[in-house]
Amino acid sequence: MDLSAQYLGMELRNPLVASPSPLSNTADGVRRLADSGVGAVVLYSLFEEQLRRQAAADAALAEAGTESFAESLSYFPAGAEASPGPRRYLSLLERAAAAVDIPVIASLNGVTTGGWTDYASALEQAGAAAIELNINYLPGDPMFPARDVEQRHVEILTTVKAVGSVPVAVKLSPYFSSIGEMALRLDRAGADGLVLFNRFLQPDIDAETLTVTAGFGLSSPAEARLPRAWIALLAGRVRGSLAATTGVETAADVAKYLLAGADVVMTASALLRHSPAYAGVLLDELSDWMKRKDFGSVAEFRGMLSVPAGADQVAYERAGYVAALQAANTYTGPW
Repeated sequence: MDLSAQYLGMELRNPLVASPSPLSNTADGVRRLADSGVGAVVLYSLFEEQLRRQAAADAALAEAGTESFAESLSYFPAGAEASPGPRRYLSLLERAAAAVDIPVIASLNGVTTGGWTDYASALEQAGAAAIELNINYLPGDPMFPARDVEQRHVEILTTVKAVGSVPVAVKLSPYFSSIGEMALRLDRAGADGLVLFNRFLQPDIDAETLTVTAGFGLSSPAEARLPRAWIALLAGRVRGSLAATTGVETAADVAKYLLAGADVVMTASALLRHSPAYAGVLLDELSDWMKRKDFGSVAEFRGMLSVPAGADQVAYERAGYVAALQAANTYTGPW
């Protein structure tokens, strides 16, 4: 059974990718994921704020040292090298990439254009096979124009692409007024791939303690319907790769994403629920499903149920929406 897949121009042994989670916070964790069978691993994000904080600390150390001797401009105390943040991330990336024979994808998370994007070149030098650009920008100003929000995404992408040569994928939010047009703009701007969709972890309110709490929860299969619909619409209409993420729990979820047109399927929640070894279960069950359906390779069925080329996309989606509502209206099962 041929499970091989292509993503961002890379040849993967299979289409299952471990998305960012605590499982890949160490080189040993990345090795466990690779041993479980995944085709690639995406590390957790390095944040713009961390890079800016490190740059400010380095500048302060350099400026303070010049009062003693000029050589201190290139000298930093040993403690600074060991501090959490960019240097530790690079060390993890370098050790993880050397420890496994699958691609290790770095992740950059930011919301502005600026010098932090230059760090993409350092990620490349440390061994990143590709970069996932995670742009979590939710403007707090209600008067901030939507077109400016979109343009910021394009500008961040182009600045990151300008400083490196590895492929760059954009992890896209589902909250644009026209997701399809945004996807096409990023594709034309040079995105090597799109990851659909970013599942933002948002704060919540605890009514008992009267405090704001960190919002965290694993995804469920029901959340896969929105990204699957957009992947089906975009497959064959963008130049870059399409990665599916969110709502993967069983091999059937993986198969449905591939049928819609995804090049790879990412999961974190299922691996956190069941352990990294569950990746092998998903792949074995995917192989069994392919055998039952008489598919010899992933390539044979990938995109089989995407929106056909030349179809009226609006009418196609509207027909599916109406059919779903009619089915719901005639439902007589248990509530």
